[in-house]
Amino acid sequence: MTAVGDRAPARLPARPGRDGFGQLLHAEWTKFRTVRGWLIGMIVAALASVLMGLLTAGSAHIACRRPGLPPATGRGCLPGIPVGPGGEAVTDSFYFVHRQLGRDGSMTVRVSGLSGRYGADGGQAGGEQAGGGPPAMVPGLQPWSKAGVIIAANTRPGAAYAAMMATGQHGVRLQWNYTHDTAGLPGAASAAAPRWLRLTRAGDTLTGADSADGRHWSQVGTVTLPGLPASVPAGLFVASPQHVETSAFFGGSSGSNTGSEATAVFDHVALRGGDPGGQWSGGFVGGGPRAPYPLPAGEYRQAGGVFTVTGSGDIAPDVTGPGATFPSATIEDHLVGMFAGLIAVVVVAAMFMTAEYRRGLIRITLAASPRRGRVLAAKAVIVGAAAFAAGLVAAIVSVTAGTRLAGAEGIYVLPVSALTQVRVIAGSAALLAVSAVLALAIGALLRRTAAAVAAGIVVIVLPFILGVGSILPVGAADWLLRLTPAAGFAVQQSLPAYAQVNSAYTPAGGYYPLPPWAGFAVLCGYAALTLILAVILLRRRDA
Repeated sequence: MTAVGDRAPARLPARPGRDGFGQLLHAEWTKFRTVRGWLIGMIVAALASVLMGLLTAGSAHIACRRPGLPPATGRGCLPGIPVGPGGEAVTDSFYFVHRQLGRDGSMTVRVSGLSGRYGADGGQAGGEQAGGGPPAMVPGLQPWSKAGVIIAANTRPGAAYAAMMATGQHGVRLQWNYTHDTAGLPGAASAAAPRWLRLTRAGDTLTGADSADGRHWSQVGTVTLPGLPASVPAGLFVASPQHVETSAFFGGSSGSNTGSEATAVFDHVALRGGDPGGQWSGGFVGGGPRAPYPLPAGEYRQAGGVFTVTGSGDIAPDVTGPGATFPSATIEDHLVGMFAGLIAVVVVAAMFMTAEYRRGLIRITLAASPRRGRVLAAKAVIVGAAAFAAGLVAAIVSVTAGTRLAGAEGIYVLPVSALTQVRVIAGSAALLAVSAVLALAIGALLRRTAAAVAAGIVVIVLPFILGVGSILPVGAADWLLRLTPAAGFAVQQSLPAYAQVNSAYTPAGGYYPLPPWAGFAVLCGYAALTLILAVILLRRRDA
């Protein structure tokens, strides 16, 4: 037996080391902030993004001279852009033959003809050639030429409206408030196949209907325009947007535009609920010396119950590209420097992982925290958060300062909603964050800095440059921006590609083939799959 006094002291169980995820995050953050090169790299990413964006915004020098106004430069050239009910910049220029309509009534008409012509060799509808002669015009109806009936809140550009129309190549449409479009009967309007159109008002509710024979009617849609006055202008309108020609070539495409006009023949015109003693009045909506477009061409003739109306212009949201009628930009144009900042982020993120292998510290890291998946997750959180912070600061400064600088140079920055602006700015920061995680995972797979950085640039940056730089044909660029991590740049697109606006919607013009969040999801998918593969290999192989 062992005496009580000879007993060995009882040993307390060893206290396990603290290995929670919070401690891992703190450890990885300590590593990141104590290496000056990594912090400097993130600062360089932010500065490069801002400087390139501001350089682009300040590179334009706009000078202008409008009839009746003295020569101007910079901000003095900014046109008076109408803004629609939704806050978007709009084109609102057309020829309007109208009377007043009360709170309840309807407008019915038959469109029995629609023809057009457009400018060739620089000819503009309603203008003159550079040499001073009559405009050079050739026959041709624009796909989105419009002729029909319209009810508007007033005749000021940007007013709320609803319209039933026959178009050049898109059949009958019900359009309202510039951005909304619903299809009706297919086919073009002609003497052999006329189109009957009706727009009915009941207070603030407008209902559009169409018919091929005037007896059997189909409802196209119903819209609500809150706050319509008791008496509103209603009548016939004709508009014809610019003729846009896009020339494709290997390496991209180029576009040009000239003016156009359309002529429509209306008969069986019936206004119910209008001013009994009212007379038809014809005139232009839009145009003028401060407008972004010249006074449109147009006139109307009435012979008995037949109206022949000629007009040009458009009723649609404004877009950038060849169809634009004035120097304009989008908020994401000032984020063009993000791809340069992305290169710096890729370098830092890859080194954040590969430096551990180069210095032999990975063994110490994994000995302190044997759960290797959590180690990689902690690194991803830290480098992603650092990239997001750098990208957020850069995006806010670039958009805010770039918009002001562009305005000072005479560039009109197309307005977007506050929610869209937040999505573009925060999405740009998230783009850098997810790209950093992808580069970190590539670093874990390859272990060598040079190889990881090169792979990250080839996978993320190079497809973006090839896609938007007019280097590849448009079709190839579209697929590249659908299938590669560069699809994530779609989160920066602020304006949709409107189906009812004829323009060159190409990657080079800032229009991506995928919707913003769908494109960003492609990038996130690549990052998640690469990170999972990196965790699997990190667990299976020696440090």
